[in-house]
Amino acid sequence: MTTVYYIAGILLIVLGVGVSIALHELGHLVPAKRFGVKCSQYMIGFGPTLWSRTIGDTQVGVKAIPLGGYVRMIGMIPPRAGDAPGQLRSMSTSRMGTLVDQARQQSMDEIEPGDENRVFYKLSVPKKVTVMLGGPLMNLALAFVMLTILMSGIGVQSLVPTVSTVAQCIPQTPPTVAKPFADCVAGDPKAPSVAAGLQAGDTIVEVGGVPVQLWAEATAKIRASAGQPLDLMVERTGTRVPLTVQVGQVVRPTFTEEGKVAVRADGTVITETVGYLGASASVGYVRQPLSAVPGELGRMLGATASVLLRIPEKMVGVFEAVTGQSDRDPNGPVSVVGVARAGGEIVSGQYGPETGQSIAYRIIGLIFGLNLALFLFNLVPLLPLDGGQVVGALWEGVKKTWARLRGRPDPGYVDVAKALPIAYAVSTVLIAMTLLLAYADLVTPIKLG
Repeated sequence: MTTVYYIAGILLIVLGVGVSIALHELGHLVPAKRFGVKCSQYMIGFGPTLWSRTIGDTQVGVKAIPLGGYVRMIGMIPPRAGDAPGQLRSMSTSRMGTLVDQARQQSMDEIEPGDENRVFYKLSVPKKVTVMLGGPLMNLALAFVMLTILMSGIGVQSLVPTVSTVAQCIPQTPPTVAKPFADCVAGDPKAPSVAAGLQAGDTIVEVGGVPVQLWAEATAKIRASAGQPLDLMVERTGTRVPLTVQVGQVVRPTFTEEGKVAVRADGTVITETVGYLGASASVGYVRQPLSAVPGELGRMLGATASVLLRIPEKMVGVFEAVTGQSDRDPNGPVSVVGVARAGGEIVSGQYGPETGQSIAYRIIGLIFGLNLALFLFNLVPLLPLDGGQVVGALWEGVKKTWARLRGRPDPGYVDVAKALPIAYAVSTVLIAMTLLLAYADLVTPIKLG
């Protein structure tokens, strides 16, 4: 049964990745068609075609390797100045130059009689930018929807005031760096939670007459009430039960911003005396207001961008991990193989007991992160990425505007074919990175739990 759940988790991730790719390419397809560009293919995946059908003048299909997709728009590369329609003059004898000429010829060959005004290169600059940004913006919109579901639908994982365990005593052993929270020993006084009748499974809904939703809200009042009686309202099996607790006192260590036990110069632990109930929290999901989503999306965009900027450094670490020189960085990049593997591990319970809610939270979270990365990655201003086409279009706009202001003739379209050597180099690097990451996710996988 575990194997079945593992496969189900992988299939959920594959489905999520497929939908993300499909919507990304749809973000290109819809505006391109609306602006009159002929789109001969809309494909999800690469490699051999598994299924296809023709809708209008577009072949729609699914290919075997779900690592991307594409929309084939005719006339992506403009003719060179001086070339007759449908005719290409060979300008280079070098190998790279020949490849560029072949790519230009292929682009011209796609233009059939009657399609001369349905080519991408004849679009205005704003329309070109709209078409090329449509894909990444679709990923951003999808990420926003999924983050809204996570935060306001399922809720954010938090410590909630549902009691998971009840302590039996107030520990009297002083805290140390090695053991900041002492265990009960013979002679320690009974915990206030036990004396008041608090039980595992109770949910604290009020402390001192004030409603609480998070464990931190409850403990803040408890810690400030050392040695004093405190009224609690708990919910037990659907019924509200009032309890009065005589809050105890306990010596606790203080912590640094990094989460380490704070110590003095002589190595002794810095402590404080606080109120003590003797109960531990549970992990639950707390729904956030819709107004909190945009701010969190902005924060995570910044965090993801900082990770992408360090990709070259991270890839060195991946290479060292697969060659046995170091351990795999748990915060390093992963491929779709790694994400799919994590999906299988989540659904099959390899990260511990899971509920339907927690599985949904983790799976949606993985696809959310993938879409956020796709949005930012495709904005990189290099061909063959969408950002490279955007830069080409903007440069065309700058050149035309400058010529118009100076009263000079229209300089024509920007020849993106000149950047094809860069595109080939970038494609080679991306393929190498993808293969390295996929191999690393098979032999030295990251445990995302």
